[in-house]
Amino acid sequence: MDQISPYSLIIVGSIILIISYFFGEISKRTSIPSVLLLIVLGVLVNFGLQYADLASFKFDGILEILGIVGLIMIVLEAALELKLDREKVFPIVRALAIALIGLLLSTYVTKLILEYFIDGMTNIQAWIYATPLSILSSAIIIPSVLDLRKDKKEFHIYESTFSDILGIMLFYFLTAQVHLEGDSSHGGGGIGNFALTTLLTIFIAVVTSYLLVIVFQKIKSQVKLFLLISVLLLIYSVEKQAHLSSLLSILIFGLVISNMDIFFAGRLNKWLDREAAHEVYEGLHVITMETAFVVRTFFFVIFGITITFDSLASWNVLGISALCLLIIYVIRYIMLRTSIGKDILPQLYIAPRGLITILLFNAIPAEVINENFSQGILLYIILGTGVIMTIAMIFNKRRANGAINAVKQTPVRMVKWRLPE
Repeated sequence: MDQISPYSLIIVGSIILIISYFFGEISKRTSIPSVLLLIVLGVLVNFGLQYADLASFKFDGILEILGIVGLIMIVLEAALELKLDREKVFPIVRALAIALIGLLLSTYVTKLILEYFIDGMTNIQAWIYATPLSILSSAIIIPSVLDLRKDKKEFHIYESTFSDILGIMLFYFLTAQVHLEGDSSHGGGGIGNFALTTLLTIFIAVVTSYLLVIVFQKIKSQVKLFLLISVLLLIYSVEKQAHLSSLLSILIFGLVISNMDIFFAGRLNKWLDREAAHEVYEGLHVITMETAFVVRTFFFVIFGITITFDSLASWNVLGISALCLLIIYVIRYIMLRTSIGKDILPQLYIAPRGLITILLFNAIPAEVINENFSQGILLYIILGTGVIMTIAMIFNKRRANGAINAVKQTPVRMVKWRLPE
């Protein structure tokens, strides 16, 4: 990497961002998720690095940082879009229930598969490996469903955001159990501590959210928005170091500032300058979308660069991956058919794995790592769910366009009305 000048890096980074913008436009017209195109771009960049003999650079640290910042921006972006009112209570609760039950069922069945087919996979290892494979990717879903019908779009935003948060909470709860495993004196301590930290996180998040809105509405500086982003990153990192459910804080802050009329009702109304607070919300919304775009671009390009296709050349890996994919869609079909009814297309096939899955796999503790687990399983599931979603979105768009064309081509018949005699 020493052979690359800073100007070359700037040129490459700028070209990647420009290409990513056009990928977004292509995605709108074809329904192919831009994330898949970015991964393919990363693979091509990797070939270029190998050709230039520059493939020895390690991107692991950069990928982790981009993943964390991207996760925060994506969840905040989704939260800023969520408007709370009485009409949306049921859709939100339903999406939460589907996300939670789907996560737990998928994790449990995937855990059984990994435990059975992978040598030396212990119970706790199987749980930890299965969790990232069961989490929906809001980084892929949210940009991909913008053209869906409003109720379906909102369902996917709610479900994927809840899946991210609940999946991360489950993952870190399970990794915490590694140190308690085998100690009977901690039989219920894990669950009790988890509940306590979750409640503590919610309390801290609500208090800090009110304080941030009140303080930042009074700041007149033109650079306050990036200051606010820095404060949120600081809060997230400190809470993560304290083993709290820090992503909840980001979600709650987004909900508070995007629903100020609800959270600052009654006596709290006097603390809110609506015009100033609305300016903060609008500016934050723009910066969050822009930052999420940049971080998401580089994260998935770098992920494409780090893909090793050798891990895919195994029938055993392919079989395990295919079985895991089958389980994902069987469980999803049962959940959606039971809770929504017959109108479950394309929702059934919108279940990609992505940023969170990659990020959590990189966060698996060293003492839990199973050397017999192939990264090919991770790649097959990420690519498989992405391709299935792409096909479903393309067919859904064709079906919608076909319906529109059919309406346009239907002749309008003039009906003559005659008054009764």
